[in-house]
Amino acid sequence: MAAPRLLAAATLAVPLVLLPAAAEAAPTFRPGAAGSGEKYFPGMGNGGYDVAHYGLRIAYDPATLVLTGRARITATAKHGLSRFNLDLRGLEVRSVTVDGKAAKWRRAGEQELVITPRRGIPAGKRFVVVVGYDGKPQQINDDPLGASGWVATRDGAVALNQPFGAATWFPVNDSPRDKAAYDFALTVPKGLTAIANGDLVSRKVTGGKTTFRWKMKQPMASELSMVAIGRYKVLRTNVNGLPSYTAIDTELATAPNQLRAYDKKNRAVLRWLQGKFGPYPFTSTGGVVDEVNVGYSLETQGRPVHDWSLKGKNPPDGLIVHELAHQWFGDSVTPARWKDIWLNEGFATYAEWMWSEKTGGKTAAEMFQLAYSAGPNADVWKGVLADPGRDHIFDNFVYQRGAMAVHRLRVILGDKTFFPLLRSWLAHHRNGTISTKSFHAYAEKYSGKQLDTYFKRWIHTAGKPKL
Repeated sequence: MAAPRLLAAATLAVPLVLLPAAAEAAPTFRPGAAGSGEKYFPGMGNGGYDVAHYGLRIAYDPATLVLTGRARITATAKHGLSRFNLDLRGLEVRSVTVDGKAAKWRRAGEQELVITPRRGIPAGKRFVVVVGYDGKPQQINDDPLGASGWVATRDGAVALNQPFGAATWFPVNDSPRDKAAYDFALTVPKGLTAIANGDLVSRKVTGGKTTFRWKMKQPMASELSMVAIGRYKVLRTNVNGLPSYTAIDTELATAPNQLRAYDKKNRAVLRWLQGKFGPYPFTSTGGVVDEVNVGYSLETQGRPVHDWSLKGKNPPDGLIVHELAHQWFGDSVTPARWKDIWLNEGFATYAEWMWSEKTGGKTAAEMFQLAYSAGPNADVWKGVLADPGRDHIFDNFVYQRGAMAVHRLRVILGDKTFFPLLRSWLAHHRNGTISTKSFHAYAEKYSGKQLDTYFKRWIHTAGKPKL
């Protein structure tokens, strides 16, 4: 019994020590992922941050094919970043700063620009990266998917980026999930015109060069950005107060009033689409016609580009309708993953069917029957719409079966539900990203109908569905 009493006395003799309040945990930093998790294109995009804005200052000389660029990228860290990546192919990096201070950088793999700032970037912090670079940008030639990226033409260049060409001419988080606003300052030799997405802000001649400034205010996926440099005939008009900027290569615009006819058709189609899909989602419109030799037209945001070679003739109505319909389906409302591309192409192709009906051609129902009449072993039935595979995202079945699936949904729901559903869907997800799953859920909630069987037969299963 003596020992406990002595221990108690000793304990009472020890002075009371107050512990300091627990210090805040030090921020943790780790590298941003070198990919965005995209199933079809694992090298595209990057993790760890979200881009809000690209400020691109680009000078291009068609005589030397050299591009000199400065990209100012404003982003927010999703987690503490010890380093992060941008996508950039081929071009030489000359300098990199993060928040105004020189940063370490290195190249890795085919397109990774790995940047290490002087200090870690805390989670939630907005930061600014500036990259100076130059070189001769090279287009990408992918065997199943075709050409994309910076394409030199006889008098300039055109940049068409779907699905992965943006990194050929500027450092970028090349993922459709990371939309951002854009400012372009494009400097070209005097006598050439430089066109980009959005609104024309200014045109300034200095010495032997002209700088064109363009602004895309609405969020844009990098695959929808564009630049067109060359000798163009240009027309500026408006659609119900909406600025329209159309251009045709001077060697193609050989017929009287050809440019005016092209502009008139664009404006007529746009007004009609607004009646079907709701308000136009951007602040300007128009289009560009040039001989690019890539074999396709593209729905570049706010101003589609048509690769065209017939002098004196304009692209057909179907192409104009398709690419302008994409301004709603694909541009404003964008699939977050490439496997859901039918949500772009199915609706844009169906717009062509509806335009045919409006202009006295086959009705949408007749177009459906014509496509559906393909035998059970036809290519149009061999793929799964919701997951066509990396090499098949531009296959005809994505377009034709996609349009058939849209028509079938229209039949199931009826026009009084179908068209309001589309307008509600587009308004609700404007400037955002979507998926097949989210469209399924939204269609059921809006219509009050159970649509599992429809989606299983038409969207998630290969083979010819029974009606």
